[in-house]
Amino acid sequence: MLRILLIALIGLYLMAVGIWPPAAAPVSLLLSGMAVLLGLIPKLAWLGAGIAAVARRDQPAPAVQPAD
Repeated sequence: MLRILLIALIGLYLMAVGIWPPAAAPVSLLLSGMAVLLGLIPKLAWLGAGIAAVARRDQPAPAVQPAD
């Protein structure tokens, strides 16, 4: 019984080792591409966008006009 369990665990391990790298490749490529795109935008633009987002968040929402 123990031998069957060990063989099954070895099989699962080999499947995970063999399947995981190809399955993780698209995610890795996506994250690398996003890092490149984020790196292309200057840091001052990110800083300005963050300041604008914080300033916009602190403003009260405009009052809604009732429909006629």
